[in-house]
Amino acid sequence: MRHLELIQTIVTRMGNNSFLIKGWSLTVTGALLAYAVGNDKSAIALVGFVPVFAFWALDGYFLYQERLFRRLYERVRSTSSANTIEPFAMDVAPGREKAGVLKAAGSFTVAGFYGGLTLAQAFALLFVL
Repeated sequence: MRHLELIQTIVTRMGNNSFLIKGWSLTVTGALLAYAVGNDKSAIALVGFVPVFAFWALDGYFLYQERLFRRLYERVRSTSSANTIEPFAMDVAPGREKAGVLKAAGSFTVAGFYGGLTLAQAFALLFVL
């Protein structure tokens, strides 16, 4: 039972990290947009894409890690595999998938949020050109 609590704590932490990343990305992007449009700085509007894509990748990574730990939780919880998993083991390797981070970054919630930020950045760039 304690093993499941530890895994759930990690899943919660990953979700919290994702929430914080979204907040920081909105703050940084908003500040760069305001500065670029207010001062007619097309270079700043162009550079503003860098943090959006960096935060997008980081958020995708956190979502992927959360999914891995959810799969570990299910493996530990199920009675059929309980005998094959060491107590308190945190090995998420059996749950890995190819292009997992990219798949997570392309999920509706992540891509929708950062796609919106990318569109806002693109409109700001067009506005200052």
